[in-house]
Amino acid sequence: MRDLAWGIAATGGIAQTVGAVIAAEPGMRVAAVGSRDLGRAAALASTLGAESAYGSYAELCADPAVDAVYVATPHAQHLEVAEAAIAAGKAVLCEKPLAASVADAERMVRLAREAGVFLMEAMWMRFNPLIQRIAGDPRFGEIRSVQASFGFALPYDRAHRLWAPELGGGALLDLGIYPFGLAQLLLGMPSELQVTGSLAPSGVDAEVGGVLLYPGGRRALVEASLLGSYPNEAYVVGTGMRAQIDAPFWAPRRVVLSGPSMEDEVHVLEPGESGYVGELREVRAALAEGRTESQVITLDDSLAMMGLLTDARRQLS
Repeated sequence: MRDLAWGIAATGGIAQTVGAVIAAEPGMRVAAVGSRDLGRAAALASTLGAESAYGSYAELCADPAVDAVYVATPHAQHLEVAEAAIAAGKAVLCEKPLAASVADAERMVRLAREAGVFLMEAMWMRFNPLIQRIAGDPRFGEIRSVQASFGFALPYDRAHRLWAPELGGGALLDLGIYPFGLAQLLLGMPSELQVTGSLAPSGVDAEVGGVLLYPGGRRALVEASLLGSYPNEAYVVGTGMRAQIDAPFWAPRRVVLSGPSMEDEVHVLEPGESGYVGELREVRAALAEGRTESQVITLDDSLAMMGLLTDARRQLS
């Protein structure tokens, strides 16, 4: 089988990081890089060994040498790039969150399903082997509680993308999606959501604390903030076992499993493994099997998360 040829849309930090993982992964290569700045695209293409660089996302998506497009633009541009890639018949791996709004996410999913083109949200946390170990371990019994935080202090600057509403800024979409996402993975979608927090002068959410309530008293306590440094750890408590997920919990390298009838188990991430590698391998496997959706994170999962984050943001207004 020939290498899976990737096109990378954007040249920022996450594009550079994932691009390097693609370039190092056997059976994959970076074929092209696209940006609104041709010079930046050419520079990243050179670094990653890509043959082509483009000064527009449309040109990148039209390149016949590209099999799949990794969308690493700001959230507000996800739909634009994904729509062009889907129209060109390219598989799409789109950075989280899937889009900047529920309407954009719904349109993206509808277009992909109508065209029979693969689309997946790049929620790399779900592909981390240690997170997968926790999600698949029956010794937890019934999971009763999930606690997770993600926060750091970012000085207010209206021009920074995280403080800019037109770029999809705010704590929820960039940071909150991880603690909310861990709760979704382990407990499903809540029956009730209660949040508190504050807004920045630009109107984006600066911080949020949420309680996700589930039938039978199960719950998740989640926090995300651009105003202060948080532990960035997570804890999962079940009727049979509990887990401590070391920081950063969304990309852990170590988890400790413990319980009343067992010695502590320490699990560490194997060298060369990461959520980035896992999500890229999932795209390749899906295309080889003719699947148009991931078996690890479905499009319905992504749409449900967009709805949950939108509800949380609405409660802060």
